Amino acid sequence: MTGIREKMWLIIAVFLIVCLITGSIFFSIRLARLQPVEIKLKEVNPAAAAGDITISGAVSRPGIYSSRAGDTLSALVSATGVSDNADTAHLAIYVPEKGEAARPQKVDLNRAETWLLQALPGIGEGRARLIVDYRTKNGPFRSVDDLFKIEGFGKSTVDKIRDYATVGD
Repeated sequence: MTGIREKMWLIIAVFLIVCLITGSIFFSIRLARLQPVEIKLKEVNPAAAAGDITISGAVSRPGIYSSRAGDTLSALVSATGVSDNADTAHLAIYVPEKGEAARPQKVDLNRAETWLLQALPGIGEGRARLIVDYRTKNGPFRSVDDLFKIEGFGKSTVDKIRDYATVGD
C-alpha cells in the first residue's frame, strides 16, 4: 500500500507542477497582450493663434472673443456658455486669409435676447421687445422677411438688418 500511496503522491505532484507551468505560460502570454503601447507623436510648433475669434451657434453668449497664444479651443468655447443641445463633437472653424474682409457676425432672430437685438442697425429697445414678443407668441421666424409681419417694420428697417440677421432652428 505504501508503494501505491507514493505513486499517487508522485502523480499528484507531477500534475500540480504541470498545471503550475501551464498556468504560468498562459498568464505570461495574457500579460504580454495587456502591456500598453506607447505612441510618440512628432512635436509640432503650433501656429500663434492670438487674435479675435468669432464664436456663434449653440452658445448662450455668442460674440467675438480675444485669444492669446496658449489659449485652448476648449477654454474659448467654454467661455461662451455652451448650450445643452450643442454638438461639441462637430465644431466649425474658419480661418480667413490675410487681407480677406471679415464677415459680419449675424444675430439669430430666434435666439437673441433684447440686448443683442439692439446691436442691429435701426433696432432700439422697443423694436427688440417687439421681435421677442412676436416669436414668443407666433413661434420661430422662418426668414428675416418675417419681420414684415411685425407692425412698425418696413422695407428700409428690414433691409438695414438683412446682412446682420439670420434665423436658426
